[in-house]
Amino acid sequence: MSTPALAALPIRRLTPRDLHACADLSEDRGWPREEHKWGLLLAAGKGYGIDDPEGGLVTACVVTEYGHSYRPDLCAVGMVLVAERHARQGVGRRLMRHVVAESDTAPLTLYATPYGRPLYEELGFKVIGSSEMVHGHFTAGGPSPAVSTRPATGEDLATLVRLDEEVFGTDRTHMITRLPAFADQLRVAEEKGRIIGYAAAWPNMDTHVVGPLIARDTETAKALVASLAAHTDRPLRTDVDVRHEGLLAWLKERGLASAGVNAVMTYGIPDLPGDWTRRFAPLTVAAG
Repeated sequence: MSTPALAALPIRRLTPRDLHACADLSEDRGWPREEHKWGLLLAAGKGYGIDDPEGGLVTACVVTEYGHSYRPDLCAVGMVLVAERHARQGVGRRLMRHVVAESDTAPLTLYATPYGRPLYEELGFKVIGSSEMVHGHFTAGGPSPAVSTRPATGEDLATLVRLDEEVFGTDRTHMITRLPAFADQLRVAEEKGRIIGYAAAWPNMDTHVVGPLIARDTETAKALVASLAAHTDRPLRTDVDVRHEGLLAWLKERGLASAGVNAVMTYGIPDLPGDWTRRFAPLTVAAG
């Protein structure tokens, strides 16, 4: 297909009915299919894509809006993919320009791979930090964290939404309230009956992804990760803000290894809202 023909194809909104086409696109680029994650993103966010006349998708991405529905405080961009046969023809640039235009004045954020970062910089995104992905089987050892943890209950959900908004910096009720169904585990950390952190472990292919990970301090974060690891036989994966050096060092001591570093980027704001000191890992890098 020639470049002019690609440029003429319309960008449309994706829906949950496009889940398998999105998963096929992931597989086409050598990514895992991640149907479970695609299902969440397409249900809770806005998908954009271009149909390939020969079948499937030319390109796709998802934008997850936070804050007011009529005027988002922050939009997270993720899962930006272009089919291999249409790569390096400006399709991704066109899709991202559409996303920027659709967001109007709402600020944007994304996690960029080294491969994608030049495109985002060209569009005006700025690097404001980085996160390190770690992956592996968690090995218990050393002194047990002193912080108490337990499974979350339905009665905790309102508290988790409030805590999450305080730490994340804007409301993401539509994502947090989906966690009990999306995640295999949702646990809270407590001190004297007060919730001081929470974390989820959700299935992604053969791993459990730890995220979000919200905690008062590093010891609380460790306690939450250890409690999640104690209830799964799968390898763990998480993406930790590199400023949390203590947690990253501890995870590597417990058997997880670095699997890469991504740039955290923003458009329209100089930094992310909220309290990074308590925000250890995103729900997923695709949605913040």
